Amino acid sequence: MLAVQHQPATTTSDQVSASLPDIPSNAPQHCPGTESELAGKSDACNGCANQEICASSTKPKGPDPALPFIRERMADVKHKILVLSGKGGVGKSTFTAQLAWAFASDEATQTGVLDLDICGPSIPTILGLANEQVHSSSSGWSPVYAQPNLAAISVGFLLPSAKDAVMWRGPKKNGLIAQFLKDVDWGYLDYMLVDTPPGTSDEHLSVVQYLKESGIDGAILVTTPQEVALQDVRREIDFCRKVGVPILGLVENMAGFVCPGCKTESKIFKPTTGGAKRLAEETNVELLGSVPLDPRIGKSADYGVSFLDDYPDSPATTAYLDIIDRIKEILEERKQ
Repeated sequence: MLAVQHQPATTTSDQVSASLPDIPSNAPQHCPGTESELAGKSDACNGCANQEICASSTKPKGPDPALPFIRERMADVKHKILVLSGKGGVGKSTFTAQLAWAFASDEATQTGVLDLDICGPSIPTILGLANEQVHSSSSGWSPVYAQPNLAAISVGFLLPSAKDAVMWRGPKKNGLIAQFLKDVDWGYLDYMLVDTPPGTSDEHLSVVQYLKESGIDGAILVTTPQEVALQDVRREIDFCRKVGVPILGLVENMAGFVCPGCKTESKIFKPTTGGAKRLAEETNVELLGSVPLDPRIGKSADYGVSFLDDYPDSPATTAYLDIIDRIKEILEERKQ
């Protein structure tokens, strides 16, 4: 049974959109916004009809006014972990959800999932919250609860329908991320898991910038064994090192197929260049573990239930739990 906090007012995507930064209708795709320090100066501004006006604006531009509010909210969050993947379709959101379920299996552990995949929000479905809405009160937006100690926030809760596309340029995405960080009333959290979209774009840069003062404990990088996925993870590793985000480790997902009947494992995505193990050695990043492909993981995600609880005997469950134990160890080691 879902423990959803009901408040007097719901928040919709139209209300959110109205409060986010406006950009000119004829602006280029990656316009930084007229209020940005980069207005008229970034590479995206070249050739824009508004470039000279934005660049010559006399309006003073200082630190983002959202930063003090974000710092205040994040003071009650003990650990902040980014879940990244260079390539889409490697099971990053599913891994994030299973990690959240595992943390929340301890009733004393408060866990939150921040879904920053704005154009493809899947966390509401995977956590069984697809039909829920965000409610607002005087203390801010209330996250949606899958169970008393597991909450989530996602743009998916703000859309009138799951079929509605989110077609926002960078400034509006950045504005929503700032609102999620400063306006959501999480209360105390032991773990905040930040599910990001594939790549190294606006969402990644924004969350790193906004959480810089509060501190990010580290990033978990999710990949699959084949080289086409690994080459994008190499870029993700480079991104983390350039922006100063510690890397907790690498997770190899879909490392093999586990037959639900006989429990034997077969390789589906062949690690032609050595897989995640070789990549970890080359980049000096710890391999946290490899999770075999169990078709019931996808079934659990579709039904919004915990795979770890429903299939405790699966080799994939064992792999998940070993990875989670190692993450906890790393966080404790870094605290000392």
